[in-house]
Amino acid sequence: MNETGRPQDFPLSNPRADRVRKVAQLAGRPARLKRSEFLAEGPQAVREALTLHQKRIAAGEPGVVYEVYASEACLDRHPDLEALAEGIDAYLTTDEVLAAMADTVTPQGILAVCGFLDVSLEQVLDAGPRLLAVLCQVRDPGNAGTVLRAADAAGADAVILTSSSVDIYNPKAVRSTAGSLFHLPVVLGADIAEVAAACRARGIGILAADGDGDVNLDTLQDENAARRIAGPGVESLFALEGPTAWLFGNEAQGLAEDELALADHRVAVPVYGAAESLNLGTAATVCLYASARSQKA
Repeated sequence: MNETGRPQDFPLSNPRADRVRKVAQLAGRPARLKRSEFLAEGPQAVREALTLHQKRIAAGEPGVVYEVYASEACLDRHPDLEALAEGIDAYLTTDEVLAAMADTVTPQGILAVCGFLDVSLEQVLDAGPRLLAVLCQVRDPGNAGTVLRAADAAGADAVILTSSSVDIYNPKAVRSTAGSLFHLPVVLGADIAEVAAACRARGIGILAADGDGDVNLDTLQDENAARRIAGPGVESLFALEGPTAWLFGNEAQGLAEDELALADHRVAVPVYGAAESLNLGTAATVCLYASARSQKA
């Protein structure tokens, strides 16, 4: 930053510079794993990254943003980003340099180099979560990011990805979260059997989202609503208002049989129209909101 608060007056202009190549390498998984860093691209993602960074710094904790690169036009459109970047290495760049750094075809004028955010399964469970989203063998980065965003919107406490799921730090996954990656804890590389056992040990029920499930989500919600109105004398298959972990499976095959076997119930989201099924992001949103509504009722 210069004395006016804006990054240096002369923007980085060489797209072949070593600094530019080093940032661009983070689009690939090997560089991300080696350096424990990833890219957040666009004003929304960078804003959320910077907000989390400043909160952590204020709390005496390590920050999460290492460098910010932005065009002057972007900073003119989003002046709040300059204030949020206080204390962080920030650089003005040309559009050509941003294009060389970014993973997108049309960069959005700003990107940040961030440190990995994931936490351990124990950290998540020891915090007493009420609602968890567990992604089992979810391979598409866009889908993984969409589910994480839905979990954030539904007020979930964390998202857990199994070892066979996509890298959530993939640039497409990060973009798909629309900043939600910086809002809630994420566990990576989890073993689904260990997740299920740890959840049960802490009294967390497990529901599997399954298009062929024998429990209808509408029925489950109706039963829970009736029980809350009439009192404890009315039974329901599963207490949606209780701590719950939802299992969501692979986009094409869904949950495997061994994964389904870990759940208390296999729950189907009803389809009333002619569509064959719901996509992963939509189904996850419906399921997570069903739990969130019951928990907050």
